[in-house]
Amino acid sequence: MTISKDLWQSNQDLAQACLENPFVQGIANGTLDRAKFAYYVGQDAFFLESFARAYSLAAAKSPDWEGFNAFHTFAGAVLEELRLHEGYATKWGIDLRTVEPGTATRRYTDFLLATAWSGDAGLITVAMTPCMRLYAFLGQKLAENGIPEHQYADWIRTYSQPEFEQLAQQLEVLTDRYTTITASVKSTYRYAMLCERDFFNAAWES
Repeated sequence: MTISKDLWQSNQDLAQACLENPFVQGIANGTLDRAKFAYYVGQDAFFLESFARAYSLAAAKSPDWEGFNAFHTFAGAVLEELRLHEGYATKWGIDLRTVEPGTATRRYTDFLLATAWSGDAGLITVAMTPCMRLYAFLGQKLAENGIPEHQYADWIRTYSQPEFEQLAQQLEVLTDRYTTITASVKSTYRYAMLCERDFFNAAWES
């Protein structure tokens, strides 16, 4: 088993907790309160800006040219994702420039950027892979029986598409290449998964 698969399997409890979260289930069946989704969009846009910065730092620290190119590709994908959020914001009248990060959001971005500044390329991938793998997992699970036609269909469509799965796999390849299993690697991956769970909880409770 690869390092990335081992880490993912070791955190299935948190993956399932995210899938079963009422926020995610509200997206699945289209019943999620629009105000909760609007809060999430603003928080996720703030998070994604930090995610893009972390990719840029990983590129700078990459030990090989292939990784350097890959991290820049990932950063570009984040910018595309941000455009999706801008579309939501325009549609629902959200001003992303005035978003104040909530406690769960700030905890996640502070952890991510601290890891990106202080860690090597391997540890940065370990901190970032859970987000990519989890969203691919959620999108695919929610689309298993076909993508329903409701107001959150685009969210499900985005994260269930093969292109997103491919990005998650490419990041996992770098995780496998640049890391070995250590206590620090395990705790970093799990902390990121805990941040994901708390992020959804905060959106639901908003």
